[in-house]
Amino acid sequence: MNKHSKTSSEPQRIDEDRWLEVVRQHVDSLRFGVVQIVVHDSRVTQIERTERVRFDKHPLEKL
Repeated sequence: MNKHSKTSSEPQRIDEDRWLEVVRQHVDSLRFGVVQIVVHDSRVTQIERTERVRFDKHPLEKL
């Protein structure tokens, strides 16, 4: 792994202007889910994404 690669669990340095773009990317990649922005001392410190997988409901067929 090179020194610029990060896993999703490692903290990333982010420009103050870039966090909004990261939020947009997460929202655009979700069909169902939640994007949370965590703020500490008036600065965005963390962005969390929770994705839901939904299945169509099919009525039971009559026998």
